[in-house]
Amino acid sequence: MTSPTDPAPTADSMRVDVLRGAPGADELAALIAVVTEAYAEESAGATADDEAVRSSWALSQRSLRTPLRRDLGWGGFGG
Repeated sequence: MTSPTDPAPTADSMRVDVLRGAPGADELAALIAVVTEAYAEESAGATADDEAVRSSWALSQRSLRTPLRRDLGWGGFGG
């Protein structure tokens, strides 16, 4: 949780918590570069297709029912 004195996070800011050891500035820079590149590759590959692909079930079951004839109405109902 952030305190009221913490600056608001922006798209360019990043927080890194070191849990063990004492990495130098060059080691942290290398870590950030590797993680940033991995994130860029993953987000570039996570795009959705432009058109929806119909499933095999939808393709095979479409012709089982003939379209409804709305011009007939309820006249044939003898109930």
